Amino acid sequence: MSLTTTHAGATLPLALTMGDPCGIGPELIAMLFRPGTGVSMANCLVVGDVAVMRRAVTLTGQSLPVAELDDPSGLWQVPPGCLPVLPPQGLPAGLIDCSLGQVHAQAGAAAAACVAQAAAWALQGQVAGLVTAPLNKEAMALGGVRFPGHTELLQACAGQGRAVPPPVRMMLANEALKVVLVTVHLSLRQALDAVTFDAVLETVRIAHRAATAWGQPAPRIAVAGLNPHAGEAGAFGDEEIHIIAPAVQAARAEGIDARGPYAPDTVFMRARNSADHPGEFDVVVAMTHDHGLIPVKYLGLDEGVNITLGLPFVRTSPDHGTAFDLAGSGRANPASLQAALRWARRLLTP
Repeated sequence: MSLTTTHAGATLPLALTMGDPCGIGPELIAMLFRPGTGVSMANCLVVGDVAVMRRAVTLTGQSLPVAELDDPSGLWQVPPGCLPVLPPQGLPAGLIDCSLGQVHAQAGAAAAACVAQAAAWALQGQVAGLVTAPLNKEAMALGGVRFPGHTELLQACAGQGRAVPPPVRMMLANEALKVVLVTVHLSLRQALDAVTFDAVLETVRIAHRAATAWGQPAPRIAVAGLNPHAGEAGAFGDEEIHIIAPAVQAARAEGIDARGPYAPDTVFMRARNSADHPGEFDVVVAMTHDHGLIPVKYLGLDEGVNITLGLPFVRTSPDHGTAFDLAGSGRANPASLQAALRWARRLLTP
């Protein structure tokens, strides 16, 4: 997939979903469209509610016109200097009346509807990829959405019409560290049971394919252990011996440069890449959500990007939540969303 892919003679749009309308997502998107930021939004459209996005423009101190589209191809008829918004099918009414900074069922349903519609357009070849603003899991659950987050929702969207949905994984990335997770939104007790040979091997394969796609033909993949000190030869747990190490060996037999399992308390430091510390590894595979995400987030939220690997289209997202405490203030920082946009373009451009 490439940003040079054309539709009706024009580059395919990149879809930005507005996220929870009561959170900071709409304001962050409005900030990116602000003139003079140095960020090109020429091929971007917003999947969301027109009234909510007009409010976001006002909250961020702008007088930017908001143009309502009928379909993705309508982007190319929008005059420069406008914020193009395309409402999805099934968008709940009255979203502008939901209080900012509060959990609302219809806001959660709206956020999910935007993601599902954008994914459908991506699968149909009408948009090049997705950049998704934050949603609120509690609001989604109240709105009747049965998926705990973006990753699971997008996997279901990609799996429609298929007997088995495609295997997907969450990657959190910045310029210093890239981490792919074996398990995501599960309780820790459930996650332990979900760390299986097949799950670890599939994660390593997905990480390898993704890194190859973004320009690393022979990515070095470090696999973190599950237990303290990677089990210390079975003294603190034997998952490394019976599950993780065999999966690493199976990946190596397939020609993948996978290594480990390494102690999770040091492997991220070894992989961190900077001007004065060349990383030993290109990607780290971590067994559980917090094992993998804490070190990336500690390096800073501004540049962190959530990328869903394994989908048949590109999807990126900022590395933070809806920040209800900032909603409506116009003071939220768009740096992570801007980084997500850069990553989407990087992944879409060969």
